[in-house]
Amino acid sequence: MQQVLIVEDIAEVSRALHEMVATAFPGVAVEHADSVASARARLAGRTHDLALVDLGLPDGNGIELVREFAGGRPQIVITTIFDDDEHLFNALRAGANGYLLKDEPQGVLVDLLRGISDGRPPLSATIARRILNHFRPQQPASSPLSPRESEVLTLIARGYTVRDVGDALGMSYNTAAGHLKSIYHKLAVSSRAEAAMEAVRLGIVR
Repeated sequence: MQQVLIVEDIAEVSRALHEMVATAFPGVAVEHADSVASARARLAGRTHDLALVDLGLPDGNGIELVREFAGGRPQIVITTIFDDDEHLFNALRAGANGYLLKDEPQGVLVDLLRGISDGRPPLSATIARRILNHFRPQQPASSPLSPRESEVLTLIARGYTVRDVGDALGMSYNTAAGHLKSIYHKLAVSSRAEAAMEAVRLGIVR
């Protein structure tokens, strides 16, 4: 790995990704872009070996870059907070070489990036399970959640924050957070990603 482009518009996140790349590939040259347009200009020569691309950019969606530059160099890996089916499968259909969740521990992300050199596709564990479950026949299961909790979980599985859930459902932040806490307890999970997987298993979201 000689040259990597990080496409991320939040400076703090971009710096964290830079540190992660430098750890995974010591001595690699790292460039930054904060928009679709600036990334397109840097990628035009196809001299980069790898591009880490965020989905939500100020002037468009990172998937535009995947479609434009998929195949050959660079390998394009999505780095995002979105762990729902729509974002995931749109990126893979467009030609993304991997899909990493930015809220993973840095050590995990570093290991996943290093695997690229061995031909292993960089996929967060949650994402790999979601891909498998997508093609696995779903068994009907009864839900222990109330209708309101099911509404909250549906939005959480789609990538909404707790505050966004409250705004969408007309409830306070504290009420939305209380519902989420109850969901975690009833489903015996400890993270949004695990709760989203349970939502799929229960047939609450598809």
